[in-house]
Amino acid sequence: MLMIVSKNAGEGFSSLQEALDSIPPGEMQAVTIRIKPGIYEEKVTVVREAPPILLLGEDQHSTIISWNDNAHTLGADGEPLRTFRTGTLNVFAEGFTAENLTIRNTSGPGTGQAVAAFVDAGQAVFRRVRLLGDQDTLYTGPGRQYYDDCYIEGDVDYIFGPATALFDRCHLHNKRSRGYITAASTPEGAAFGYVFLDCRITGGEGVSECYLGRPWRPYAHVAFIRTVMDGSVTGEGWHNWGQPDREQSSRYEEYGSSGPGACPEGRVAWSRQLTAEEAAQYRILSVLDGWHPEGY
Repeated sequence: MLMIVSKNAGEGFSSLQEALDSIPPGEMQAVTIRIKPGIYEEKVTVVREAPPILLLGEDQHSTIISWNDNAHTLGADGEPLRTFRTGTLNVFAEGFTAENLTIRNTSGPGTGQAVAAFVDAGQAVFRRVRLLGDQDTLYTGPGRQYYDDCYIEGDVDYIFGPATALFDRCHLHNKRSRGYITAASTPEGAAFGYVFLDCRITGGEGVSECYLGRPWRPYAHVAFIRTVMDGSVTGEGWHNWGQPDREQSSRYEEYGSSGPGACPEGRVAWSRQLTAEEAAQYRILSVLDGWHPEGY
């Protein structure tokens, strides 16, 4: 099933949510929604009952889904949305893919938690997608997720959640000093949490002392493998969120980091530098437990 979303009258659906809402209940066939260039100012939800969905933009810089909710925004019930209801794109379907587009939350710095993409899918793939926000840009819910050649920016905990997620050749951008890239809440016993393969980290002008992560929950797992880090990354690397006991249960790992922000001798003592043999185990199939997203 193929649908078109366009800003041009008569060329398809005028909004992405309208297209999604038109999918017949009980539909099992995969649906591709082609999104023509434009800025789509709307809050979008892909429901749990949806069939496999592919959102296919034409270009990540010109195809933009945008909204501006934050944790203090009042919902229809008159209560603050809090973090988990602020997403611009909210994905609950079992299978989901997005390619060649931008998803952004424009609430702005200092407004609190404001999610661009809330991803609570069993299996989710993002290819060449820009995720733009400030605090809590990307929520990775339970499940397996794959991010390929994506750009993700933010300031505080801008990649957070319990997913097993592999970030392949992604660009992470720190927008303010003394921020945190990850806030993993990896479940106890999970083999992998966040794995970054061949990524790069940059910071805005004058940005410094940014941490690679801090543990949202006690068993947080994050590994950076062959990541190029600029000077925005602090030498300590990791923060314990003011809870020293989490130093014993969190797993924070690096291998082959390079650039001004790579400082293995300066990292906190409770993080690890992996051996070449250990790092070799961090492959797509291993991390994603046999699932290869290329077929998705």
